[in-house]
Amino acid sequence: MSDLVAALGLVLVIEGLLWAAFPSLTTRILQSVTETPEPVLRIFGVAAIALGVLIVWCVRG
Repeated sequence: MSDLVAALGLVLVIEGLLWAAFPSLTTRILQSVTETPEPVLRIFGVAAIALGVLIVWCVRG
């Protein structure tokens, strides 16, 4: 359970860094995401899940 909380904390750190360092870029990215078709977003979501599982699997073995 502590690993899950640590992982969520790291996600917040990375997102916070993006907003703090590149606020205009982050805003433009969000605008382009709203214009992206839903099936494409689903594909990217599934790919992100697969990549995340692969990374955790490789690290935690």
